[in-house]
Amino acid sequence: MRIGIVGAGEIGTAVATRLLAGGHEVVVSNSRGPQTLTDTVTHLGDGASAGTREDAAGAELVVLAVPGTATAQALDGLPDWGGRVLVDATNLYTSTPPDPAAETSSEAVARHAPGARVIKAFNHLFAATLAEDPRRGDGNRVLFVSGDDAEAKKLFTELLTALGFAPIDLGGLAEGGRLHQVPAGPLVGQDLLRLTPQP
Repeated sequence: MRIGIVGAGEIGTAVATRLLAGGHEVVVSNSRGPQTLTDTVTHLGDGASAGTREDAAGAELVVLAVPGTATAQALDGLPDWGGRVLVDATNLYTSTPPDPAAETSSEAVARHAPGARVIKAFNHLFAATLAEDPRRGDGNRVLFVSGDDAEAKKLFTELLTALGFAPIDLGGLAEGGRLHQVPAGPLVGQDLLRLTPQP
């Protein structure tokens, strides 16, 4: 699969590392242009290329890996998503206690990406942990997934499983997203394994 990554910071490059290890191609982008990503692409290796925001967002599956405060800047002005999957890996760091009634960060992403099937994932672990091989000696690293589109979640969880993760579906963007979004989600930072059943 050809996968776009909007945002080439620690989370974006960690996700790219795992996708490349799984045999996929990645197109990484940032706000400063592809000419600034030469070192990043060289470090990532075969299968990685640099592109514009539009290049990355045009892939069949796209990961948004920017700070939550940059969501509008990263997404506004892009063409309609036409039903393609957008994985929201953003986190909104703030000193203000979250309003339980406010929209989740992923609902905000969906608002800025008309036509996208938005999934929340890749955000609850530190980048260094996320970049590691998720296949452990006695199980597989858990990744939480939220989203309102069942077909999109099925496609995405199959991708995660093939990469060696153990995806756990937490429900929709509203109720599920609150469980693993920064700053107040109770599952943030939880590095869990799904143990391999013993015969």
